[in-house]
Amino acid sequence: MSPAAGPPALLQRFFTDRLLGQLGASPHTIVAYRDTFRLLLRFATAALGRAPSALHLADLDAAFLGRFLDHLERERRNDPRTRNNRLCALRAFARYVALQEPALALHCQQILATPSKRYTRGRWSS
Repeated sequence: MSPAAGPPALLQRFFTDRLLGQLGASPHTIVAYRDTFRLLLRFATAALGRAPSALHLADLDAAFLGRFLDHLERERRNDPRTRNNRLCALRAFARYVALQEPALALHCQQILATPSKRYTRGRWSS
C-alpha cells in the first residue's frame, strides 16, 4: 500500500485489524474511539470543506488535531479528561499508521508529541 492511502482505508483497518483482531479491545473502547473519529471527521469536514472520503492524512497533522482538541473544550465543553481520552484514540491511530505506512512516521511522531492536558482531580464527597 502506498503512503497515499487515505484515512478511510486506514481507519477501517485500525478498527478491524488492530482494535478487534490484535488487541481484542472492549466494546466500550471501540465505541469511545468511534465517537472520537466521528467528531474529528465532522470537524474536518466543516473546517476544510471536504467530505471525509476526500481527506488526506496530511490534512490531519498535529496542528489541525490541536485545533480539534481545542474545539472539543471550547465548543463542546469537554473537560480536560475527556479531551485526553480523545487524544488517546488519536495517538493509538497515529501509532498504527506509523507501523502500516513508514513513510508517514514523522507525521505520526508529531501527533504523538501532542501533550495531554493537566487537570485537577476532584474530591469525592461522602
